[in-house]
Order: sequence, then structure tokens, then C-alpha cells
Amino acid sequence: MLMGLGLIMLVLLLLGFPMMVPLAAGTLYMMFTGMTFFGPDQAVSWMISGVGSWVLAAVPMFIFAADILTKGHTANRLLDVVDAFTRHLRGGLPITTAASCALFGAVSGSTQATVVAMGGPMRPRLLKKGYSDDFTLALIINASDIALLIPPSIGFIIYGVAMQTSIGDLFLAGILPGLLILALFALYCWIDSRIKGIEPEPKASWGERAQALKRVILPMGFPLLVVGGIYGGFFSAVEASAVAVAYALLLEVVIYRQVSIRDLGSIALSTGLITAVVFILVAIGAAFSQALATAGVPNQILGPLIASIGDNQFLALLLIAAAFFVGCMFVDPIVVILILVPIFKPLVQSAGLDPIHVGVIVTLQAAIGSATPPFGCDIFTAIAVFRRPYIDVIRGTPPFIVILLLATLILIAFPEISLLLPSLGGD
Repeated sequence: MLMGLGLIMLVLLLLGFPMMVPLAAGTLYMMFTGMTFFGPDQAVSWMISGVGSWVLAAVPMFIFAADILTKGHTANRLLDVVDAFTRHLRGGLPITTAASCALFGAVSGSTQATVVAMGGPMRPRLLKKGYSDDFTLALIINASDIALLIPPSIGFIIYGVAMQTSIGDLFLAGILPGLLILALFALYCWIDSRIKGIEPEPKASWGERAQALKRVILPMGFPLLVVGGIYGGFFSAVEASAVAVAYALLLEVVIYRQVSIRDLGSIALSTGLITAVVFILVAIGAAFSQALATAGVPNQILGPLIASIGDNQFLALLLIAAAFFVGCMFVDPIVVILILVPIFKPLVQSAGLDPIHVGVIVTLQAAIGSATPPFGCDIFTAIAVFRRPYIDVIRGTPPFIVILLLATLILIAFPEISLLLPSLGGD
């Protein structure tokens, strides 16, 4: 029966059905074949429970804030300030791209919004400078994944709900790993530019830098409001998402005037469509995960392996990272988090792992999966935005995937990188 379940879901995926269809079909298969015993009422109850957490209300709010910023002028201001400080370095333009993606992640929390906002202006500049389109596209989609680690992060929200741990601590824990990945990307861009012999841009004057810094002061209020507000006790994660929307409206509608009141209807519609997809995935993913648990599938597949690992934390983290990395290569990261987190929760507890540290490892694998063939969501975003064929988008990704996997090993070996800021915030 287990083989039949996998075969049905694989065939539906290969036929191009949206992820919600294989999940629903898998749940129905388990119900009607007697693989486990539950009725339609129980399945509906699991779905309602899956989206019943109040914390999930933050997801549409952060998506709405990201959509407003993408429509507005904030992205260009972030690009200008990074460019002013890095363009004179060898590899300055790709470093600017990577750093701008990290900064935009800090105000949007969305990888796909970052691909659109940063890729649009930076791709023509990189191509004009002499970088290949393969390198340019791979850099944009992989650097955009830093947005999943820099708060606010929708991935951290989904993981926090599934693991029932502090989202505020997860937000803090993602900052240093995100900066580590940015540093590794910058080093690779520097080496690549030296090999290609691409000369840097003229150095910006301190006057230009001061002007760029002045223009970016208000946009950088986003991470301060979200993280500072949560840890300052001013509001919860959900309230922080509402404040983020209000701040985005203040910047783009009132101060910069790049978004009109008329634009808000189409922006809200776009947010609603994305939110509907996310919440359908969350609901069906919760039902599928509960059905798997009821059927005892996790114990059948992973039970002996988990038992052999025992309390070896390094091996436990390697197993978790490998499972999420492979899963996110084929399935939407949100679904993978919802399904696998409950399965691995006993291992996290038995090995004495910190759930915050595990959350960083899991979310990093979700970030890698977002830009990893065959089904990374950022790959298809880039295909739609830049109108390039699939093979062109993925051709340059291997070096960046290797860097992200190296970052995973570093974070597994040195959990202090993830836990330093939460420990300071807890004090």
C-alpha cells in the first residue's frame, strides 16, 4: 500500500498537477484503501486544525507588505545604498545583487518577491558588465533565498507553528546564518570576477554614500519594527505583520507616492491569490501529515534509522538536513515543513536538539529547495519574470547550491551561530 501511495503521488506530480492535488489524492488513498482508519469528517477536522493557528494570520500580512514594496520604490533605494559601498570592489556588481537581495528579504520575507524586485533592475546591469546570463540568473534566484532566513520569514512562521516554538526566537536565529551565506556568496563572486577578468566600477564618493544612506533610513525601519517590536514586548508576531503593512503603506503611498490608492486593489488581489494557495497547501498538508502518522508510516520508514542515531546530535542534524533537502527538491517547501517537522519532532526531542537551531537548518533547506531543480519555486518565478527557458535558469545553479550546502554543514557543526542572538534576546 505504501508503494501505491508513493506511485499515485509521483504520477500526479509528473503530470503537472498542483501540489495540493497529489496531497489530497494521497490522503484519500489512505482513507479508502484501509491503510489507516479515518473518515471524511476527521480529514476535514485535520484541515481546519492545520490552518487554525492564530500565528498563521501573519502570513497574508507579510505577503501584502512585500507586494506593496515590490510595486513601490523601496527596492531601488536598497540597491543604491549597497551599490554605493560595493561597486568599486572586484565582483562589486554581483555582490551588490546578493546584498540587496538580503536587504530586501529583511523588509519582505519572501523569496519570490525578492526575485521580482531585485532581479528586474540588476539582471540588465550584470549582463551589460559582461556576466553570463547563466551566472546572473543563478545568482538572483539563490541570493533571493537569503530572504527565508532574514526576518520576517514566512518559512520561520510555518516551522514555528508546526514545531510549536517561538517565532520571535526563530527570527533572531536566522540573522547570522543569513549574513554567513551572504559572505560566502560575496567571496564566490569575488573569485569568479577575478577569474573572468571583469574590472570593478569607479568608487563612489562619500557624498554619494551619505545620500544613499539617507534614502534607505526609512525602508530599514522594517526589520527594526518587526524584530525590535516583538522583543521589546510592544506586539506579537501577528501584530508585527500588521504594523509591517501599515509601514509599507506609509512609505509607498504617503511618503514616496509610488503606489496609489487605486493600485491597492490589484495588490490585495495578488496577495489574496498567493495566500489562498499557501493556506490550501497548509490545510491539505496537515491532513496528509496526520493521516501518515495515523497509518504509522513515519515509524515504518524512519523508525529504525532514528533509533540507531539515538542521542547523536550531529548525525540527527545531518539526517534532518538530508531529508528536508531532498524533499524540497521535489515538493513545495511549505508542504515539506508541514509533513516532515511532526515526523522528526521525536528525534529532535530524543537527541536533545534545540528546536530553534533545527528551525534554522530546516528553513535553510527550504531556501535551497526554492532554487534547486527540478521543482524549485524561484526557478519558475525566474522563468516567468525573465522569460527564459528552464534549462537556462538552472544551468548556473550548481556552485551556489554547493555553497548553501557548505553553509548547512557549518551551521550544523557550530550551532552557536544560530543560537547567539536568541540567547542575547532571551536575557
